[in-house]
Amino acid sequence: MVGTTSIDQEVNLEALSEDLDGVSYEPARFPGLIFRTQDPKAASLIFRSGKIVNTGAESIEAVSLSIQQTFETLHKLGLELPPESEITIQNIVTSGDLGKPLNLNAVAIGFGLEYVEYEPEQFPGLV
Repeated sequence: MVGTTSIDQEVNLEALSEDLDGVSYEPARFPGLIFRTQDPKAASLIFRSGKIVNTGAESIEAVSLSIQQTFETLHKLGLELPPESEITIQNIVTSGDLGKPLNLNAVAIGFGLEYVEYEPEQFPGLV
């Protein structure tokens, strides 16, 4: 799951990275600060703009709980946060096993080549 929200203010990520334990902040590699929660296991990517992208949770409830934990931690550091913040689910990734191999060439033709992307030299799956 990927969910987004905002704390409606700019954030000093350098100062925040010094005040929080166990965060990852390497602005030369990625512009956001990575704050991880353990239960549920997820990561909140906090950006200077105040936008927060939560990723890795396994349910909508877990996204909400992880974001709530992130907000509580930021509040304990003295940040004034909105009383309620809307969470938008941006992406859900699922997987399954059909129990047998598929002929992806036949599947691509069956769906119609205009509706699929299939380039096995670049990626071994069909989109």
